[in-house]
Amino acid sequence: MGTPLSPDTAGLGLRRALLDELVAAPAGAFDFLECAPDNWIGVGGRYGEALQTLSSRHPLTCHGLSLSLGGMAPLDDTFLARTRRFLDRHGVALYSEHLSYCSDDGHLYDLMPIPFTEEAVHHVAARIRQTQDALGRRIAVENVSYYAAPYQAMPEVDFVIAVLDEADCDLLLDVNNIFVNAINHGYDAREFLARMPSARIASYHIAGHYDEAEDLKVDTHGAPVKDDVWSLLALAYDTHGVRPTLLERDFNFPPLAELADELQRIRALQGVARTGATQAVHG
Repeated sequence: MGTPLSPDTAGLGLRRALLDELVAAPAGAFDFLECAPDNWIGVGGRYGEALQTLSSRHPLTCHGLSLSLGGMAPLDDTFLARTRRFLDRHGVALYSEHLSYCSDDGHLYDLMPIPFTEEAVHHVAARIRQTQDALGRRIAVENVSYYAAPYQAMPEVDFVIAVLDEADCDLLLDVNNIFVNAINHGYDAREFLARMPSARIASYHIAGHYDEAEDLKVDTHGAPVKDDVWSLLALAYDTHGVRPTLLERDFNFPPLAELADELQRIRALQGVARTGATQAVHG
């Protein structure tokens, strides 16, 4: 496994549309890159060479798309073995997946919400433990955005905490997803954030979303991060501490310099949080 990332780091999603700019980026433009191994395993040619170049220069984290941790079909042992080899080859220190499912007699090409029930907690936690055993490492799971809420015997926040405890895994805390879900489902984002278990938070995600209506936000990853989400990230740092933070952008790519400006804003918030923590200790 790779060397763990320093907490006060800001990373960028490795997307094929950005490859040339990422390879040519000046030193310090970003601290690490994150890719979905599902999209890169077995890729050769120019893309494979570019990935190898980038992972030799920069720390690489991985965020899976297709394990379907909440699904009913058995986990794909062959895919898990290939993923483990990919993580080992590129020295990946952090691997995460979504707290959702994406298959049902075939791939659904979307991340579907899991019912918030005790039975689902046991089911998902067992599959996370199986995944950790197969990959030979702890993983983090991400709180996801969702728009239709299946049966909920418990609040989302209780479900997330219960899965983390039973699976004994880490959390990739997506700050934008908290904000989007809070608006769409009518809960308090700050209260949800406050209840997340600090000790399990391995990293943060932040992204832009689309304002469909006052009470409907869509998690698009296709726009700059909005001010309310920046404020929630600052609160996350103050509440739980600074962690490696990834800026997600999946389409509508601006010039890399504009994304670098958002990364600088992440670093600035991390610096403010660290200064405040130091003052609290020595004040």
